[in-house]
Amino acid sequence: MNRQTFGQRLKEVRYDKKITQIALAEKLNVDKSTIAKYETDKIEPSISMLIELAKFFDVSTDYLLGLTDD
Repeated sequence: MNRQTFGQRLKEVRYDKKITQIALAEKLNVDKSTIAKYETDKIEPSISMLIELAKFFDVSTDYLLGLTDD
């Protein structure tokens, strides 16, 4: 089974919410390049940022990490 990466999941939920990388970066008080690097799996978020992303998109951290499809 081919699981999606964190970056793929993040990009997917961001598209679903129709929010740009720039707008997300502003909401989370990070640089746009940070969001781009997350989405291309060049860097991984800290645990606190992972939690912020999950709260923002109303999904579980397990979903973002590709551990569950719920």
